[in-house]
Amino acid sequence: MLLNKFVTCPESRSKLCKGPLACFINYFCFYLQDLGFSHSCIYKHLLNLSRFNDYLAEDSPLPLAMINSLNVERFFKLYFLPCKNGNISAVHLRNIHYSINRFIVYLKQQGCFIKQKQIPIYQPLQDSYLLWLKNYQHLAPGTIDVRRHSIRLFLLWLGLQATCKGLEQLSAQQVETFFLTQAKSMGPSARRSLQAALRTFFRFCLQKGFIKRSLDKAVPTIRVYKLATVPRAISEADAKRLLESIDRSTPVGKRDYAIITLLYTFGVRGGQVAALRLTDIDWAKAQVLFRAMKQGKDTLLPLPEDVGHCLLDYLKDARPNSQCPAVFLTSRGPHRALCHSSMVSELVRRHLVKAGIDLPTKGAHLFRHCFAGRMIQQGNSLKSVADLLGHRALSTTFIYTKIDFNALKQVALPWPQGESSC
Repeated sequence: MLLNKFVTCPESRSKLCKGPLACFINYFCFYLQDLGFSHSCIYKHLLNLSRFNDYLAEDSPLPLAMINSLNVERFFKLYFLPCKNGNISAVHLRNIHYSINRFIVYLKQQGCFIKQKQIPIYQPLQDSYLLWLKNYQHLAPGTIDVRRHSIRLFLLWLGLQATCKGLEQLSAQQVETFFLTQAKSMGPSARRSLQAALRTFFRFCLQKGFIKRSLDKAVPTIRVYKLATVPRAISEADAKRLLESIDRSTPVGKRDYAIITLLYTFGVRGGQVAALRLTDIDWAKAQVLFRAMKQGKDTLLPLPEDVGHCLLDYLKDARPNSQCPAVFLTSRGPHRALCHSSMVSELVRRHLVKAGIDLPTKGAHLFRHCFAGRMIQQGNSLKSVADLLGHRALSTTFIYTKIDFNALKQVALPWPQGESSC
């Protein structure tokens, strides 16, 4: 029995073997092992699953042939209360949540899970809006995901009014109140995103006849002037210090070093590095292709020898053996692609903290700003920099002229001589 390999404590093993989940446990062990989970991870999953098993045993001590979503919801309500009271840490609860969700994925594959969760009242309206964005606005999938998050906040805030019929009573005052409440805790970029989502949503609602008059102008405008800020970049010295601080003797270190080297060398977005596939690297021609994001352009760039060496160091000696086409994979099983730019930003943040480099922001975009500034300071034209960054419009690149301080000094007007100061 494979369970014996991972759970050595007789008492813990006995609970799993006798509880309602007994008929699933051993096969679940095989499932986790085939996915590439480590011995310690499988043990933790089983330990967390044991808590769910104990809960189910209170209602039905006999083995269950099927699990339904109501079982899971009731269990988490039971665990959420002590967590809210401070008796259980949020991290512990997340770990249990992850283990049970992983178990549910397995059950679904076996056809042993019944979904009985009630559809949220806002779901039909949200789905219709997102479909409209895709079919009529032709937005990129990433932009639609951002719109989904923003409009879900609004629909949740509306509560029972978040239906096609309920929107008939929606007022401009409600829209303004919601936006200003949310904007208090948002930065300029997040506010603009929420503004765009709400305005397109109200145009959609007007077109569909859910509201009788346009409400898109009821969304307040908190003005942010174009080019008002200076891009936050990591300095050349700090970038090199960060790379030197990474321990390349470990698989994770080799991976992270290669990722940060790509960010520093090419100035690409974190999402482009995460999306990089094995077929995007042409070793014979020494070229690497970064796929377009945010409606930009694909960028084919020469692969410098030192960058190629650090990529090979990871691919040959540290990358897990996997059929996944992505270059960079998670270090722990199941080995999958770094599915989002936030995962790249998180590893950058972790290494910045470890290296003792204190910056206002700690994401992957620091290196994009650093790259753009470096290119401009080396005398490259804005058009060249725009092409390297994958910008379609040259105006998008203008902001990087603000970090070429030497050039700015040359165009500064001299202080008028002989005039008295106030």
